[in-house]
Amino acid sequence: MESFMSSHYDIFIRLSIAMICGMIVGAERIVAHKTAGMRTYALVAMGSSLLVVISQMAGELFVQDGSFDPIRMASQIVVGVGFLGAGLIVLRDKEVVGLTTASGLWVCAAIGMASGFGFFTLAFMSTFLTLFIFVVLWFIEQRFKKFIPGIEKKIGDPSDINE
Repeated sequence: MESFMSSHYDIFIRLSIAMICGMIVGAERIVAHKTAGMRTYALVAMGSSLLVVISQMAGELFVQDGSFDPIRMASQIVVGVGFLGAGLIVLRDKEVVGLTTASGLWVCAAIGMASGFGFFTLAFMSTFLTLFIFVVLWFIEQRFKKFIPGIEKKIGDPSDINE
């Protein structure tokens, strides 16, 4: 009975850490007025963690026949979230938008995978670095856009023809 409770407690911790990391990243996206917010990021991170936990549990069940590879399921998370992210990338007024949000969801999937495998330090470090990218690099990008003319090219600009 102790093993049952400790394993379920461990799973709950893994899922919770993934969810919290996703919520933290999603909160920044809300502040930045972006498409996906706390719930989306939390669901992607926790869902990725859940799929990793499932793959680990299934791997333990089927380890004797050697036909199950838990890493395969983890690799499919990357593909699945890529499709989700592709739906966020749109063309608006000759400008591609949603790339950073889609990339953030993809990273949150990886954060969830780290948490699912029990790599909590990696999950928290990645969350911090993701926030650094979203917040600090945003300010740096704004400086570039302000001081470097033409850095924001629109799709279909006539100047693109000569390049």
